[in-house]
Amino acid sequence: MKKNVFTTAFIGLLLAGVAACGAPAQTQQTAQAEITEASADPALIADLGGEPTGPVYRAAREDTLAVSGFDLVSYFTDDGVPVEGSKEFTVRYQGFDYRFANADNAQAFIEDPARYAPAYGGYCAWAIGANDALAPGDPNVYKIVDGKLYLNFNEGVAERWNADIPGFIAKADANYPNHSADEHYQD
Repeated sequence: MKKNVFTTAFIGLLLAGVAACGAPAQTQQTAQAEITEASADPALIADLGGEPTGPVYRAAREDTLAVSGFDLVSYFTDDGVPVEGSKEFTVRYQGFDYRFANADNAQAFIEDPARYAPAYGGYCAWAIGANDALAPGDPNVYKIVDGKLYLNFNEGVAERWNADIPGFIAKADANYPNHSADEHYQD
């Protein structure tokens, strides 16, 4: 069920207004729980819609959890340390579920998902660039280049990728759109 982001924001403002007028104050977490109870999927706080622009890595073909549940916004914070997201703060984007550690990070993603979504759907940037192949990206092995998040398979692969990042990005940008959503998964 597609949930209108503006409805979520309106409910949050309404709850804040009631609290400011003398009603018992609700915590952000309590208000969020009331918002999510209204949706068809109790863990989903927003469905941004959209169609995938390419394959997105997930543990299994039928799984919708992207980036192993890591909070994409956490990569872009001042400390830049990726953290796992919580099921409580799940946002669906292009048919895949992204988890966030808190409501603020979920809201930042809602406002600009393309800014935070990983390059190549979370697949290994080096594998797509060097070999035109899909390999899982490890959320703990990453680099942000020109404001975009790139994942790699492991530290050894990341060292190879670091040798020619611009070259691998150019090749991967050309290769990635040619891959199908299900080719990584065996039948």
